[in-house]
Amino acid sequence: MLSQHELLEKVKPLLPEHSKRYKKTLIVQARPAIEGERIETHTQSGLETINQAKTGDMLVKNSTNAGEEYLVPAHKFAARYVALGETDPAGWTSYQPTGQIIAIELTDSVLQALELNNTFQFVAAWKEPMQARKGDFLALPNEGAEEVYRIAREEFFETYTAI
Repeated sequence: MLSQHELLEKVKPLLPEHSKRYKKTLIVQARPAIEGERIETHTQSGLETINQAKTGDMLVKNSTNAGEEYLVPAHKFAARYVALGETDPAGWTSYQPTGQIIAIELTDSVLQALELNNTFQFVAAWKEPMQARKGDFLALPNEGAEEVYRIAREEFFETYTAI
């Protein structure tokens, strides 16, 4: 399994030729996570990763067909989302994404350049395994990012728009 650093080192040289910039356009629901809460992120293609909430994390629920949930640290959440309204009785608030990403599609040629199989695992920034497969996208929050994560293909096209 590739470490976060190893995957970043493989991906960064491919960015100039193979990446595009995208913005997240789909409104999400979010609430403060409960410290220690264990979140399993499931996409249409199955279990993607598991994470455990830390103090200040936000639990985000995408408005995709899969309705996948994931944790975002407080400082990243504040930089990437703006509240749209009131909090419902269950504690969820609607948020408009404001962030952009750089993403690279895992095509045959990109997988070959990365020297990776059609399905592989790597260690996510939160130190847990993350699944990725051909057709998915690897995303970085910006050019100088020290983090890379997977966005499943179906959810990517439900959530992001090229800019």
